[in-house]
Amino acid sequence: MGEVVRYTYRLRPGAMAQRALMDEWHRCRFLWNEAVHQQRTGGKPTFSRLSKMLTQARARSVWLRAGSQVAQQQTLRTYAQALDHSFTVKGRDKPVVKARRTALPSMEYTTRGFSIRDRRLRLPGKVSIPVVWSRELPSEPTSVRVYRDSLGHWYASFVVRRPIEPAPAAMGGIGIDWGVSTTATTTSPAHDLPYQGFRRRCAAELARAQRKMGRRRRPRGHTPSNGYLQARRDAARLHKKAARQNTHAARVWARRVVADYHTIAIEDFTPRFLARSTMARKAADAAIGAAKRELIERARRAGRKVVLVPPAYTTMTCASCGARAKQRLALDVRVFRCDACGHAADRDRNAARVILAATGELDRVSVDDVRHCRPPSGVVDGAVRAGNPPASAAGKG
Repeated sequence: MGEVVRYTYRLRPGAMAQRALMDEWHRCRFLWNEAVHQQRTGGKPTFSRLSKMLTQARARSVWLRAGSQVAQQQTLRTYAQALDHSFTVKGRDKPVVKARRTALPSMEYTTRGFSIRDRRLRLPGKVSIPVVWSRELPSEPTSVRVYRDSLGHWYASFVVRRPIEPAPAAMGGIGIDWGVSTTATTTSPAHDLPYQGFRRRCAAELARAQRKMGRRRRPRGHTPSNGYLQARRDAARLHKKAARQNTHAARVWARRVVADYHTIAIEDFTPRFLARSTMARKAADAAIGAAKRELIERARRAGRKVVLVPPAYTTMTCASCGARAKQRLALDVRVFRCDACGHAADRDRNAARVILAATGELDRVSVDDVRHCRPPSGVVDGAVRAGNPPASAAGKG
């Protein structure tokens, strides 16, 4: 059968095609905001209720009838799914109003709403857009999402089914500890992910673009000048460049780790708290969240065993004897020394070995301490959660 994936391509729409896409986006945005209003005033709207609302609205409004019914229905379907997800996942925010100035255009079409002819994307309303085919589609697409990024570039993301390629055989396990000085410290020094500093390299150029934005900014209520818009595009281009560099480096690193190891133990922590510390800028530049997502996704596709280990006590536990320190190590202490056995090692390297021990690979905990459970929000299905070694069993092995 294969796996369902997305293939994304750059679009080159002309002036008339861009105008048609923006008109369609304003219709979809209007329906999204109406659905938000219905949710705030009349309770949780279902997709069937929203579909009836769309039918009535199209019967009354010539403006809505001029647009694609497929794109409008998919907008309401996406809203209903996002609303259901906000009710089922704890802490997930409900959908909010999409503002005209800040929301980025995004429309989705099913098979009856688009076609590919003469290597061009055909959309309702006689819209024909050239596609930059950087690679061939593995199968016929079942849907497409047309969207614009912060730089003003248009993209088409096709949902296709791709044959599953068997992953090479691999043995052994690896533990991964996230950090700031080194983005990922592993039990194998050859597989570490060093801090790249892509945003730091373009910091001076970004500061010049932001100062130019500040000088050219007009008072609130006035139309932005062309110079201000150009400076804003330059700043967005630098942000996008650094983000793409981080994503590429994470993908190359994740491919190498997945190819060499069968069991991958990952520290399951969210670096959100670093945004409130003095390391906020460097932590954002390290892009720990992007590297973690790429590693989990590639490991899942390759059929590897992914173990998510909570970060509690991993820095305080000795990887040699399993003894736990009585006091928390300060951040400036980079060497871990065990008072029980005298073991000394790099702080992050020792934590990576403790994380790997939680999977049972190093015989530090029993098999009962590794248990399957429902993955948390933002984690792919099939992951395993590992419990910390109990303090009473710290001396095992």
